[in-house]
Amino acid sequence: MTRIVGSLIAVSLAGSVHAQITVTEPIPQTATIEVIASQAGKQPIPRTIFGTFLEPIGNSTYNGLWAELLQNPSLESGMWSPEKMAAMVRDQPELRQAGNLALPLPWEPLDAHQGNRYEIHYGDAANSWQSLRIFGMPGKATGIKQRVYLPIHRTRDYVGSFYARHVDGDINVTIALRVRNQDDVLASQQIQVTNKAWTKYSFKLQVMEGKLKRLDPADFVVELPGDERVEVDEFSLMPADAMSGLDPDAVVLARQMNTPLVRFGGNFTSSYHWTDGVGPRDKRISMLNNSWGIPEYNSFGTDEFLEFCRQISAQPQIALNLGSGTPDEAAAWVRYVDEHWSTHSGLLWELGNELWGNWNLAYPTREQLAERTAKFSDAVHRVDPTARVIATGADPEVFKSWNAIQLTNPPGTFNYLSTHFVVGTGEVELKDPSPEFVTSAALALPVELGNRLRQAQSQIDGTPGYNEKAHIAFTEWLFIGGRHDAPSFTNTGGAIMTGGFLNMLLRNSDIVPVSDMTGIMEFAGIWKKRSQVYATPSYYVFKLYANANIERTIEVTTRAGTYSVAQGVKRLPEIASVPYLDVVAALSKESRTITLFCVNRSLNRDIAAKISLHDFDAARTAKVETLSAENLTDANDEVAPTRVTPVSSVEEMQPDGWLHTFPRTSVTVISLERR
Repeated sequence: MTRIVGSLIAVSLAGSVHAQITVTEPIPQTATIEVIASQAGKQPIPRTIFGTFLEPIGNSTYNGLWAELLQNPSLESGMWSPEKMAAMVRDQPELRQAGNLALPLPWEPLDAHQGNRYEIHYGDAANSWQSLRIFGMPGKATGIKQRVYLPIHRTRDYVGSFYARHVDGDINVTIALRVRNQDDVLASQQIQVTNKAWTKYSFKLQVMEGKLKRLDPADFVVELPGDERVEVDEFSLMPADAMSGLDPDAVVLARQMNTPLVRFGGNFTSSYHWTDGVGPRDKRISMLNNSWGIPEYNSFGTDEFLEFCRQISAQPQIALNLGSGTPDEAAAWVRYVDEHWSTHSGLLWELGNELWGNWNLAYPTREQLAERTAKFSDAVHRVDPTARVIATGADPEVFKSWNAIQLTNPPGTFNYLSTHFVVGTGEVELKDPSPEFVTSAALALPVELGNRLRQAQSQIDGTPGYNEKAHIAFTEWLFIGGRHDAPSFTNTGGAIMTGGFLNMLLRNSDIVPVSDMTGIMEFAGIWKKRSQVYATPSYYVFKLYANANIERTIEVTTRAGTYSVAQGVKRLPEIASVPYLDVVAALSKESRTITLFCVNRSLNRDIAAKISLHDFDAARTAKVETLSAENLTDANDEVAPTRVTPVSSVEEMQPDGWLHTFPRTSVTVISLERR
């Protein structure tokens, strides 16, 4: 139970008298924010602190950014780990019977009562490893189907293709969309399969208006109406409005983030071979993504990633395979990307991902680390001497010994050392903590992270030859709840943490010029469920920051109270001097706009603050954007995609300052124009 004792919020638990949140400076009745526009930072704020992160995990690329509506379109086996397969069967119990008929998941028989009418063929497939023969029955429809969710709210038109060859009997194949588990046809096209050799067939389907509601499932159907015997492989079904294969709703939301940088990396990096993902898409090989136990269809590869970056006006940042890959393979990838990207040089290349983790394939030992880093760096620079290189560093609280090994390489080997902070916010040292304790401890994390980053930069600068020659790239950051009432990447509590983290980056952008939020798809970014695309509350906070017109931070002094944390989140349990109202001020390049980034960490107090501007003749109105919610667990989803979004308002200002009230646990961005 949490109780207030004078200026102390103490967690009263037997044996845990030192576990507490201490109010070190109470919140005053009226807080003050003093902004001095004439005192600007020496260095401009690099736009690259607003980078994002994309990895084929969950439904981030396939079933997400990539517009393909079918899973396992080439009818392969072994595309999911046993754990993931078990989850699929729990979600769709009917798949168990399909598996008994040797149908590759998640394909199902059109009529399960017909029994065994299917045969997998190996070694002579149109794509990948195997194809499927379907044996029709005279006078009865036989075939396969797959549950799909159509973006019917956006389009009724769908296009697709498949490979087939005639084996025996009649030649008719019907491709259709139906209401899930019903005979009610939404759209169909009959195709005559006459060729004995593999042939690609295309189709177009238009769903009848009003026949399918948003979020309702449909079936994609392949039907043999009679005694046809046909072998099929490599299907595709896409909305007709797909943008070079990309989901247009996801692209629009991603573009609105205004992110300048997208990282293509993650745990999959150590087993990813880029050549698998280039060339004609329908000839690319499907395989298991070893890191996450899900399919890697390779239909979203280098060219598709670069096209996504073009669509949203971002630069690519690519992590190279330092696990099962070779320096020559890495050099070839650098060459390929440079040839296919407008700048042709100078891109960001990351040497591996979390190489200190034994979950990454063929991770180097500490004895191998420096040499492997140097070999891959040399390979990159032989192709592009202007390439900027990120070497794998360690996490902010455990960086010293690992980073020291990397720093034995000569200056110039890398421009940045990476760091990650993917943290379970509900994992605290305190036994049986209250939700309030967990939340207050989690919201404090960015404060201590800033301290640890300064220590990491000091180690770099203290290494002979490295002073001001290398900095930190924060290439993954994510807040995972671990319990339902903790701040997490999908809920409003996570959005408040995102605001605090971005404030920390703004203060430390001189030493952390590159940062990638996890992720642009899924996690703290854009989601797609049942073909409905939506964004998290954290997405909207990120968007407010990344779209602000800012060039340099300026001096701001806030007096609004502070607290400290003991026995908090295990990764960083002790944190001092956490401001309840965390404010960063920044000035635009032409010095005509001041933006205030304000995070109220108080769980129960709306903070009224007098805002005063110095050396800036402001107009009489201020634009205010505020994100908050009734509960910190409030989140957006496919049913209510805009439940938590920023609220815009305009406030009148007074020449001697004005009073603004910051809602409890909120992020507020205030824009002020010069008169």
